[in-house]
Amino acid sequence: MDFGLLLQQTINALTIGAIYALIALGYTMVYGIIELINFAHGDVFMTGSFVTMWLLTTLGFQGTIKDPLTLAGVLALAFLVAMTVMGAVGVIIERFAYRPLRNAPRLAPLITAIGVSFILQNIVQSIWGPSPVSVPQIIDVQASFRVGGTPIRFLSIFIIVLAIALMVALQLFVGRTRLGRAMRSTAIDREAAQLMGVDINTTIALTFFIGSALAGAAGVVQGLYLGNTVFTAGFQAGLKAFTAAVLGGIGNTTGAALGGFVIGFIEVGSTYLGYTRWSEAVVFTILILVLVFRPTGLLGQQLAERA
Repeated sequence: MDFGLLLQQTINALTIGAIYALIALGYTMVYGIIELINFAHGDVFMTGSFVTMWLLTTLGFQGTIKDPLTLAGVLALAFLVAMTVMGAVGVIIERFAYRPLRNAPRLAPLITAIGVSFILQNIVQSIWGPSPVSVPQIIDVQASFRVGGTPIRFLSIFIIVLAIALMVALQLFVGRTRLGRAMRSTAIDREAAQLMGVDINTTIALTFFIGSALAGAAGVVQGLYLGNTVFTAGFQAGLKAFTAAVLGGIGNTTGAALGGFVIGFIEVGSTYLGYTRWSEAVVFTILILVLVFRPTGLLGQQLAERA
């Protein structure tokens, strides 16, 4: 493999992995707090992509925005709206679907999560239909710069940098703020944290808000990258993001991000080797192997960092 092809494949893997990593963070945060696998999270991501499509088409944008200042403003608005709306959806889901079942047997909230997933899918399908819907690609997908003669798309670099920035911001928030400390203490021992004055309901709601907001950001990125979305998009992306969270270490935010990038490299590597149809099988085979031989994931389960 020559250097140019290797560089292109690496950028592709990092771009795909960044999307998975953003979704996986929501899985691992919720699990770290209440030990629930929120299977509706993938459809929160999917709904975020439709919110982005609706916003851009409502504002009248149908294609590339040439003016840099206008593009920056529209991007900022798209991320603000999608992350805020999906964060609010996450809080509503927690309040009405999961909170009443907080002390119920674990199977009850798990089934409820699957039900919420179907509810989101049906709402989106009833509004926009079952067919794929175009998302305005306001960033020129052909715009690129060259590294050693190899074209690198600006859109890919934007996605990678944005994802890393959001992950760093999350780590700083969890590690250095009062609310972040409340989230970590709740993850370690909910009852003890409550005795120390932590508002458990607010902390859990905040966790759902942040996790769902990150999924909303991933929805924006997905729309800009692929140029379309469909109401079933959350299923496969959610499964792979869940795989990434388990691979990195469920409950560990750093591990979830790492797992997302690893899944990206596995998918791109399988495609490059000619096993495109087998890429998903390879991903889930690795999930099985991890669960069998290292159930705590690549980075283990660092309880003090779970959020």
